[in-house]
Amino acid sequence: MKLNYYPETDSLYIDLSSKPSKESIEISEGIVVDYDDEGHITGIDIDNASHRIDLNEIILNKVPGKFQLITA
Repeated sequence: MKLNYYPETDSLYIDLSSKPSKESIEISEGIVVDYDDEGHITGIDIDNASHRIDLNEIILNKVPGKFQLITA
């Protein structure tokens, strides 16, 4: 899973899969869910992210795996 924030568009993309998306559905104003060809969620796009969530704090609780921090 990858979290990608794009300040020029104030959007946050949560990349859940390496599979390409086949379909996108806006589930709420400014929130789009991407699906692969099997109907699995591949990602979530949040527009106006800084107005919807606190981007200064990300908490991972009991998440197994490797972590990589890339800062701008």
